[in-house]
Amino acid sequence: MLKKFFGGNGEKKEEVKEIKSEEFLTPKEIVKELDKYIVGQHEAKKAVAIALRNRWRRQRLPEDMRDEVAPKNIIMIGPTGVGKTEIARRLAKLVRAPFIKVEATKFTEVGYVGRDVESIIRDLVEIAVTMVKEEKMEEVKERAKELAYDRLAEIMVPEPQTSPQSIQSLFDVFLSPSKSTTSETEREQSRLRDERNRVKKLLKEGKLDDEVVEIAVTVESPGVNVIGIGGDLSNLQDMLSSLLPKPKKLRKMKVKEALRYLTQEEAQKLIDMDEVIREAIHRVENQGIVFIDEIDKVAARGGGRGPDVSREGVQRDLLPIVEGCKVSTKYGLVRTDHILFIAAGAFHIAKPSDLLPELQGRFPIRVELKPLTKDDFVRILTEPKNALTKQYKALLETEGVEIEFTPDGIEEIARIAEEANSKAENIGARRLHTVLEKLLEDVSFNAPEMKGQKVVIDREYVRSKLESIIEDEDLTKYIL
Repeated sequence: MLKKFFGGNGEKKEEVKEIKSEEFLTPKEIVKELDKYIVGQHEAKKAVAIALRNRWRRQRLPEDMRDEVAPKNIIMIGPTGVGKTEIARRLAKLVRAPFIKVEATKFTEVGYVGRDVESIIRDLVEIAVTMVKEEKMEEVKERAKELAYDRLAEIMVPEPQTSPQSIQSLFDVFLSPSKSTTSETEREQSRLRDERNRVKKLLKEGKLDDEVVEIAVTVESPGVNVIGIGGDLSNLQDMLSSLLPKPKKLRKMKVKEALRYLTQEEAQKLIDMDEVIREAIHRVENQGIVFIDEIDKVAARGGGRGPDVSREGVQRDLLPIVEGCKVSTKYGLVRTDHILFIAAGAFHIAKPSDLLPELQGRFPIRVELKPLTKDDFVRILTEPKNALTKQYKALLETEGVEIEFTPDGIEEIARIAEEANSKAENIGARRLHTVLEKLLEDVSFNAPEMKGQKVVIDREYVRSKLESIIEDEDLTKYIL
């Protein structure tokens, strides 16, 4: 529900109902939830949990103080594959907050060819609109499905065709109506209604799912991305397409698919898009999370010549958005004052102090993520809900092959992953994907012929498959 009120300066404001999902999550509970998917990195989890809880605290402040409290943005420092992105992504999913991940290197200074940093906020608003729209459509799903059944019944039992003779007879009836003709029309309408109700009942029972119907579908015109145009021009195509009616074409499809399409269409008619946009903008402004990866790649390292000038330009363009400004989107102006920004980078060459001082000041919390050890790899392979070992077991079960990972087998996988990271580039937990893929290559290839068999992955099995590769340093670099 919307509550309207007026600010102290007489400006009309609209407050959208707050999302209560954070209310029951204390910082300890947030860390506990993150522990289900991410191993270790307690300091980073603690920092994001506090940042999230502070948002809930801010919502409970008086109006005048609420606007003064800015989020404490975070810089995560750590090598690749240690969980920087995953922490931010899981955090956003936890509270259904609009979330976007961008690479700092993808953006260029205003005036250069490429995307400008304001497009981050425009994309975030698009994500929020889609999110809220899906939620609202889910709320009206049952009603939309009922309307879709009605439409489908009308398509399958159409009105009888009107011939020129019947038109003449209708004209005569209009000039001199009689009771018999009126009752005949009523009988015809009643018969049509009964037939449609019968078809609707069969549709609900799923007895007509495989029948083919012809329905009119909207033709979506493909969008054209023009590189290097600013935000004001990027919405031009949307403006023009909204002025022109979308063309429709007849398409044959099965009843089951047609029902899904018509339910979607009816749900879109039932929701109020103005309310969706208001709530989406409110969520972006108060709950939005922007994750800027590879921030170290735009940190100037030279003496201000060459590509460093462009890097500094990207930082200067980021500054007002992180600081708090109004960004123009096709849905209206969006304030960035209370969006949480999480920047991340390996900082192998550059240091956080190489960033512009003004930008450093806007990221007051710095968290260092530790490189992963053998013990961490063991936990990654066993503890999380989405652990790789569980994924491979489930995948091969679809072929009727049972995989069992023994504790000593998992330890050996972890040891090889750690060794590969030390000999080649340290890519953190991503190394486990490579090791497991190579380890189970033969089983995955021969799985269709191994139905009903059980494969035990113990220390001996792991060594027999990977030891020769890990011993040869050159092979390790290229294969693992």
